[in-house]
Amino acid sequence: MSKADNIFITMCKDILENGISSEGETVRAKWADGTLAHTIKKFAVVNRYDLSEEFPILTLRPTNLKAAIDELLWIWQKKSNNIKDLNSHIWDSWADEEGSIGKAYGYQLGIKHKYREGEFDQVDRIIYDLKHNPYSRRIIANMYNHSDLHEMNLYPCAYSMTFNVTGRKLNAVLNQRSQDILVANNWNVSQYAILMHMLAQVSNLEVGEFVHVIADAHIYDRHVPLITELIQRTPYPAPKLLINPDKKDFYDFKVEDFVLECYQSGAQIKNIPVAI
Repeated sequence: MSKADNIFITMCKDILENGISSEGETVRAKWADGTLAHTIKKFAVVNRYDLSEEFPILTLRPTNLKAAIDELLWIWQKKSNNIKDLNSHIWDSWADEEGSIGKAYGYQLGIKHKYREGEFDQVDRIIYDLKHNPYSRRIIANMYNHSDLHEMNLYPCAYSMTFNVTGRKLNAVLNQRSQDILVANNWNVSQYAILMHMLAQVSNLEVGEFVHVIADAHIYDRHVPLITELIQRTPYPAPKLLINPDKKDFYDFKVEDFVLECYQSGAQIKNIPVAI
């Protein structure tokens, strides 16, 4: 049985049984029909995944790992803020006529900053430190730039990563201000697990623990019956992640360099409503 499934089931049960409803509160998100999209939420959910044991992808229902990696590379490798550089349509609702989402996500990672060791953007600084000073306690990426928030079409949800090397293992904490649990939870978990595998491989390190901190972990009202059915399913064993061992440069990785071996899952949930 996949440990990621157990973590997901436990989290969802806790939100449904002990969470707080936003009914009666002023909320921003709406459904496509204009109805206010209320949620049940828990504050500060913390999930831990040992990447040295298994790859944390759900088996209760399939996660489209290829598309998730494509978005990850769009942000962290291409450092793009234009949906024309993305192969899916998940960002279409937040893009302008030119395809830009404003000064968000990849744009922030691509800004160069001056350091004692030279000029780097945030991604290159992380790679430099993991190779030259891996035991530093200052290896952080942060996309929540207050001076640019007014020019972002959507404030970053998963906004910072803190990396920490213990022994030869690369560990990391992902901070996320808000998350739609049904739509995005395992998508983000899988993405950032892939990022850790990429950084570990190019830095000659091993993957360790991935800690996911979600400040506002919520289940939308129209998702409650879907989640309720989903967590009653029987999980499958976790698949094995295979990565092209020849890739030693972070910027050489392609979506095709990642393959899941023996990935079994339950049926996909179709026509999930998305609140915007």
